[in-house]
Amino acid sequence: MRVAVVGHVEWVEFLSVDGPVAPGSIRHGTPLATEPAGGGGVAAADVARMVGQSTLFTSVGDDALGSGVRSALGSLGVEVVADVQEGPHRRAITLVEPGGERTIVVVGEAQAPRALSPEHFDDVDGVYFCKGDAPSLRAARRARVLVATARCLPVIREAAVRLDALVRSAVDPSEHYEPGLLEVEPELVCATHGAAGGRYRLRGGEEGRWLPAPVLGPVADAYGCGDSFAAGLTVGLAQGLSPRQAMALGAVRGAEALTRRGAHGLGS
Repeated sequence: MRVAVVGHVEWVEFLSVDGPVAPGSIRHGTPLATEPAGGGGVAAADVARMVGQSTLFTSVGDDALGSGVRSALGSLGVEVVADVQEGPHRRAITLVEPGGERTIVVVGEAQAPRALSPEHFDDVDGVYFCKGDAPSLRAARRARVLVATARCLPVIREAAVRLDALVRSAVDPSEHYEPGLLEVEPELVCATHGAAGGRYRLRGGEEGRWLPAPVLGPVADAYGCGDSFAAGLTVGLAQGLSPRQAMALGAVRGAEALTRRGAHGLGS
């Protein structure tokens, strides 16, 4: 099985802080890990955990951080196909509070692939699209299954392609979606709600919810749970699972992400 991700990568420094991050507060931090993450990096690594390998289409900066993306994600089973953009690679700092809640500060503009061709997606079973331009999304439609995040809603609207699934956060206003916002209604819309599971709507009108999967270990870090859910959903649909089964697999992947320190557990 071949599953690909189209999206961005950030080099993220994870710090464990000794209390909630509030306006005006001063917190003491302990380094956890510095690793390539972001929506594309998280999802591609989790796909590789599930099926043995994955392909990530992305862009990198022309500095040392950008050049290190291929080898770092390659060690996790991710084949990185990247164009090089002028300027430094995007960075981020993530503060992880006791209990796992996280605050993310990004530095620089997101770097994403541009004008990917349909040939990139020959023989691809599934694609998760989390950052890129409209031509790349149209090219990704060549895959048998195409899943995208509502963070890319303007690009999805411009590309005017059919999605097998649209994933959004039920609590993030920037990921709001309702029927009629896209010319082509997605086959499945999933609204994640963290520990409460989530709700779904099929194109035919069926609505329902899925329950959260058990968290098999101490909660370490909420970073990347949504993109891990999307990775599991994409793999499940590409495997031919029913929407409910694919959502259940996504819930399992999101729950597992909660037990990892940082994006990939390398600092655990």
